[in-house]
Amino acid sequence: MRLYHTGGEIVKAPDIYRGRKNADFGQGFYLSPDREFARRWAGENAWINEYELDETGLSILRLGRDREWFEYIFHNRRAEDTCRADVVLGPIANDTLFDSMGILSSGMISGDIALRLLMIGPEYTQAAIKTERAARRLVWLGAERIERLDREARRAEQEEYQALFAREIRQMTGEDGI
Repeated sequence: MRLYHTGGEIVKAPDIYRGRKNADFGQGFYLSPDREFARRWAGENAWINEYELDETGLSILRLGRDREWFEYIFHNRRAEDTCRADVVLGPIANDTLFDSMGILSSGMISGDIALRLLMIGPEYTQAAIKTERAARRLVWLGAERIERLDREARRAEQEEYQALFAREIRQMTGEDGI
């Protein structure tokens, strides 16, 4: 499996313990199988590191954009990661979940409504390398420096997402009286 990691430096030996414990898939080293996604969301002067993961013998939890995925992310955002898989592969949660966690946990919106909001917009895939065993199977192939960004494409995607989100909220307000 080809995977890409975008960051401020070349990362030949990933550290699965560096970074947030309350990310979508819990503690791990995050990558994406989508090179264009990695490129589009890179910062100025960032590096896109390219890897190959030998999946042989690894346990991989594959998630879809559904209730199981939502529950898994919901618990991880509270640093309650219980996954024992070597690798987790699935959709990236848009910031709606992160921004609505307080509203969700307060009972102001239901899990069903939060899941409905998470379905808005494009679906991008991420992979989290969660164990040392999987990290040893991740081979660094090289890195590409990103010096310029396509800010217009990024802004257009964000504006489209915000419009879809606003439309969904308006529909929900009419249907559910939120």
